[in-house]
Amino acid sequence: MMTGMITRRRMIGISAAAAGMALLPPHADATAEAVTWQGEAMGAQASLVIHHPDRARAERLAEATVAEVRRLERILSLYREDSDLTLLNRQGFLVMPPPEMVDIVRQSWAAWELTGGAFDPTVQPLWELYRRHFSMPGAAEAGPASEAVADGLARVGLDRIACSPDRIDLPLFGSALTLNGIAQGYVTDRVVDLLKAGGIERSMVDMGESRAIGSAPGNRPWRVGLSDPLDSASILKVLYVEDRAVATSSPFGFRFDREGRFSHIIDPRSGATPQRHASVTVVADKAALADALSTAFNLMDTDTIAAAVRTQTDVEAHVLSLQGEWTKFTS
Repeated sequence: MMTGMITRRRMIGISAAAAGMALLPPHADATAEAVTWQGEAMGAQASLVIHHPDRARAERLAEATVAEVRRLERILSLYREDSDLTLLNRQGFLVMPPPEMVDIVRQSWAAWELTGGAFDPTVQPLWELYRRHFSMPGAAEAGPASEAVADGLARVGLDRIACSPDRIDLPLFGSALTLNGIAQGYVTDRVVDLLKAGGIERSMVDMGESRAIGSAPGNRPWRVGLSDPLDSASILKVLYVEDRAVATSSPFGFRFDREGRFSHIIDPRSGATPQRHASVTVVADKAALADALSTAFNLMDTDTIAAAVRTQTDVEAHVLSLQGEWTKFTS
């Protein structure tokens, strides 16, 4: 790995510096002014280093950052029994939902419209269908029966959700949301907002999706290394970013079956798990948008990706083909 480069899908790390302070990476030896924190966040090992001339202020900022991440987890996590998302999925509705839940659903709607329905958090029933099928002994290698897929598809459709500050309703019994395709980016954006409000002018926030504040040490762009989806230790491409977010998705990240024919990126329009590309990386101003688009673009052909990117401002997509060739699309 290249020195000082942020690579995709490593442990969570945040290093931040106020004006006039040197910025060190999260795992470097901290200076006397730095406040450090290590623990677990969003189901991964995490570290936080804040460089600030006022140590008390740095400590408050570190505490606020950790508290905000954990607060958002309690709202958006699919894996916590006590989260608002789990409650919504369990009972089919949520009265007086947290503002963040309403906000992320509305941002999901925008991504759904932009991608022609390729991004759709209501795909969770299909994910559960594939999980149950391939967890059964002697599961058919061809995947779930077409009737079961059709039944799952009947519960999918973000446009059928009723969402307001007062209530969120899922369309049918058995419908469910997964925010895994946007939540990491959403949390990243909230952390960036908090750090900026606390006087941070330079940082790389890596919450599974990355977003840079300002420039890297030496007043240079941050370097983000894009890994080989089949070998995370191998860097295939380097992006240079300032004040931008970067998100990557790949069908090779998780596969239900031993042969790798069925991946976790499920097309909510057909119920299939096509492998059109080896990976897709999106660069955008906000991490939530980059996160959602990187997921959806894996289900779209290159012409449709190019058309979607052209409708945006300052968005670019880097598509790695199954043959190992890169194509870049810019707005």
